[in-house]
Parts: sequence; structure tokens; C-alpha cells
Amino acid sequence: MVRVMKAKEFRAQNTMALARGLLGQVLVRTLPDGRQERHVITEVEAYHGGHDRASHASRGRTRRNAPMFGPGGVWYVYLCYGVHEMLNLVTGPRDFPAAILIRGVAGLNGPGRLTKALGIDRHLNGAPAAPVSGLHLETTGVRVPRRLVRAAPRIGVDYAGPVWSRKPWRFFFDPRELPTPKDTPLARRR
Repeated sequence: MVRVMKAKEFRAQNTMALARGLLGQVLVRTLPDGRQERHVITEVEAYHGGHDRASHASRGRTRRNAPMFGPGGVWYVYLCYGVHEMLNLVTGPRDFPAAILIRGVAGLNGPGRLTKALGIDRHLNGAPAAPVSGLHLETTGVRVPRRLVRAAPRIGVDYAGPVWSRKPWRFFFDPRELPTPKDTPLARRR
């Protein structure tokens, strides 16, 4: 059964478990004309707390990273290298800065390509991950089996030093390996 995921589902102390759980869920973009595009999440990266040297929150609260310090269930969208918008789901309880970068969806890899293709920009920064914002998450009840989930170091965070840059907090799977019923977004994209 398909249902909209609620903000309280994104408030967790275990960002890595929540990141793995987002794999196979559906990112829904509502277009200005009311049409909706559904995309199965295939790759994410976790950023967990102010002590995480790869996180934007490692140097404290700033105007840029302020959404990370709010309660989970909002979007944190920022410009990377002056070129690419990056989409993150804030996941921590209030004042615990944690977020999950949405790196890829079925058929579309790379966080910059994803935001460009879906028309996501900083207008969504701080907006709720809910239908009212035009961008939300749905669950179809599909769970990606642990054996299909790969873990690897996060990308582009060498500045954080070897301990933090090598954390295996990037999670991904190949949606072609997932057996799915015929009526799910994964099956329709094949």
C-alpha cells in the first residue's frame, strides 16, 4: 500500500539506519501543473551530528545549514561548488544536525543531475518533506533486502580527514536486482 511518509518518521538518532531505510522508497515531485513524477531512491549518504567532520554542521549553526538544526522532516537544499543544488532530508531531532543526501534515483545517478532533472533548487530549503511543498516521500511497502544494499565511503569529503571520509555511510543498491510486484514504481520504470 502506497502512503505519504510523515515528518515524525524522519526523526531518528540512527541516521545510518534511516538512510538505508530510504532505499527503495519513492521521491515524489509535484510539478506546477499538478502532475507528479515518482522516482525510486537508489543511493543516499548519511551525515550524523555536529561531530561528523564531513557534515556542514561540524562548525556549528550558520545561516546556510540552519535547516539541519531543526526537527527532521524538512529539506536542506544548498549550492555545491557554485553549480549543483544538493537535496538533503533533515533527520535529527531539533538541535541535533543530521541529514541524508539523496544521491540517486532509479535511472538517474548523481545528486546534481537529480536536482536539475527534477527542478529542485534552494526554494525548497527548509520546506517540509510533504505534498504541500511539492516534494515528498512515499513508501510502497517495498523493503530492499540487506543483502542487496552496498555500503561505501561518502563521496567528495576528503577535507574531513581520513577517519570521517572513510566512514561507509553511503548506501546504494541496483534496482534491477530487486524483485518487485508489477504495480510498483520500480516495475514501471523497467
